[in-house]
Amino acid sequence: MKKTTILNAQLSHLIATMGHTDGLTICDAGLPIPSDQTCVDLALTKGLPDFLSTLEVVLSELFVEKILLAEEIKQKNPQVETKLLDLIGKIAKEQTKPISIEYVSHEEFKQHSNQAKGVVRTGECSPYANIILYSGVPF
Repeated sequence: MKKTTILNAQLSHLIATMGHTDGLTICDAGLPIPSDQTCVDLALTKGLPDFLSTLEVVLSELFVEKILLAEEIKQKNPQVETKLLDLIGKIAKEQTKPISIEYVSHEEFKQHSNQAKGVVRTGECSPYANIILYSGVPF
């Protein structure tokens, strides 16, 4: 049996196949996902799994150099943004390389998300709980 954090085979494979600068979107239950895009649908019911727990588990296995967020999260979901930024800060310290943070409009975010290598859909039902993680290299 697999010893590392992620047990979901499809998610583990997606992370293992990411290269430098590939994008991985982790999203709430409502973000539109193109039918031809790789989607790891973890959503079980409203709130399960939640966005932040899913993000934390993914960050335990993915080396990240940049994140992209929708500007609207600042006003519409500041509690999640604060926790998310705290988590990103913690991960940046652990990996000893900074993680740049960029904000764009939600419409632009969706365009970037459509270009990501894959999407992880959670059961999160709070507004703008979406992030694109851009893979870095640990060397």
